[in-house]
Amino acid sequence: MSKLSILASRPATLALLGVAALGLAACGGKERPKADLAASQVTTIGVNSYLWRASLDALSFMPLLQADSSGGVIITDWYANPANPGERMKVTVSILDRDLRADALRVAASRQVSQGGAWVDAPVQAATVQKLEEIILTRARDLRRSAIEG
Repeated sequence: MSKLSILASRPATLALLGVAALGLAACGGKERPKADLAASQVTTIGVNSYLWRASLDALSFMPLLQADSSGGVIITDWYANPANPGERMKVTVSILDRDLRADALRVAASRQVSQGGAWVDAPVQAATVQKLEEIILTRARDLRRSAIEG
């Protein structure tokens, strides 16, 4: 190798080493910020905390039969609206993910009507389940927004 090629490659090598050293120097000293407390994946339980809290808020008027935060399942007991005692509802909410996403939430509802003193299964309107999902997701987003602004 000629002296000229060694000298020509040396500045390029030094420049690359300098850039690498600057990059490594930027890694030390200042600590990176911790995870955002309002991140969409915040969870100290088994599922997304915002979806969990929003589900409990939305179903607060119904008696709870089971609430498993690590599994993400909330099951209510039968609830009859005092204005319509001949009909009752039962709701199951499943939170399927740690992310705050619409597809991380599944709501199922059962409805019964009183006929001749006995409770008989009746269909639930799809709009009822969709509305409940919408209420929960809106509340979860509001909780996250509050945590960000907080």
